[in-house]
Amino acid sequence: MRRILPALLGLFICTSGATAQEVVKLSLKDCMDYALKHNITAKNAQIDVLIQQAQNNETLAAAYPHINGKVELDDFLNPQKSFIDASSFNPSIPKGHIIGMPFSLNYTGAASISASQIVFDGSVFVALKARNAVMELARQNSQVTEENIRYNVYKAYNSLVIAYRQYDIIKSSLGFARSLEHDVEVTRENGFAEKIDVERTSVQVNNLATDSIRISNMLKVSEDVLKYQLGMDMSAQIVLTDTNVEERRKVAADLLAKEGSYDRIPEYNLANSALKLNEFNLKRYQLAGLPSVNLIGATGYNYGDNKFDGIMSFSNYAYNSMVGLQVNIPIYNGSLRRYQMSEAMLNIEKAKNSIAYAKQSIDFGVATSRTTLKNAILQVQSQHRNMDLSNDVLDLAQKKYKAGVGSNLEVTQAQTDQLRAQTNYFSALLEVINAEADLKKALGLLK
Repeated sequence: MRRILPALLGLFICTSGATAQEVVKLSLKDCMDYALKHNITAKNAQIDVLIQQAQNNETLAAAYPHINGKVELDDFLNPQKSFIDASSFNPSIPKGHIIGMPFSLNYTGAASISASQIVFDGSVFVALKARNAVMELARQNSQVTEENIRYNVYKAYNSLVIAYRQYDIIKSSLGFARSLEHDVEVTRENGFAEKIDVERTSVQVNNLATDSIRISNMLKVSEDVLKYQLGMDMSAQIVLTDTNVEERRKVAADLLAKEGSYDRIPEYNLANSALKLNEFNLKRYQLAGLPSVNLIGATGYNYGDNKFDGIMSFSNYAYNSMVGLQVNIPIYNGSLRRYQMSEAMLNIEKAKNSIAYAKQSIDFGVATSRTTLKNAILQVQSQHRNMDLSNDVLDLAQKKYKAGVGSNLEVTQAQTDQLRAQTNYFSALLEVINAEADLKKALGLLK
């Protein structure tokens, strides 16, 4: 009765929690799709693409005409004076008599519109050509982020599935141990077992109960890790649907035959895009030595008067206009452009080295992941055989015990061996899944 009441209370609490919040069923693909929409890192990567698009539009705007309007009203409280020799205007005045005369009126007003259009500018020309490459670089950065998120979700999801399986094993073993404890207790009451037999089974029950609590707590942590990778509320109730982890053995074995391709790897494509941008940068500095040509024009009205009322009489304003061609010729800037070109060429060499390093890293990752996966598959096959053998041993020990020709010690030992074999099997299976994720990432197949 003491065991039934806590169980009923726990069931009531679980039922109340389930009704309070809807349970979300998630497949592995559902989790990946959800993470790409809600994970903060994924969101920021997508925003970075939009930011780059905005910056590209800023570059494009530089090639369009620029038009500005201006309205100005000036009140010269103390007009600036120019100093002249008064004898220049009146010969009767002695030469050298200097006086200050204001040459501006008290009030001036002006309204104008000016426009300019780039005809040729090397830096703008290269920037326009590089827009697609810059945009591709932003997308590839986003793809690298998304692939890392998929990788983390893949491992967190399958780790949680394995943890659930191990928890089920512990619960099943605990139920069996409690049943055996009851049988031994009854046998002892009938005089066919000793106290040590009961205590031995009680020790096993206590150990399994402790392991059950420990794994239950670890399950909560594993769930929180998955929710964190998804960008999901920690209070959400989730149920995983892709729980058939045994089939991963065959899928993982088939993966060993897959061939790699550099073009599928986001980091490799990123390195190539970086090289293109450095080449554009060199081109920009090379064209910076050429003249830039701009069309300019302006039109407007202006007027001046010593009285404010005159400024407000718009009929007095005089019209003016101008057009022009502006050519800026770089002559010497302290060899700055030469140093900039030298730096750009070094960055190109560095980018080429990065591509070579990316290839080496990919090759190394594929080779080591293949080896790790092969070893993990061999290990899981061995542990699966051990698990089958432990099941047979436990079945035989139970039959002998029921037939009265075996002891409960044999059954307890057989159950302990079975639990260890099952735990080892699922641990090896998790290694296969993790190795499979590593190889998929190295081959660019983690989608």
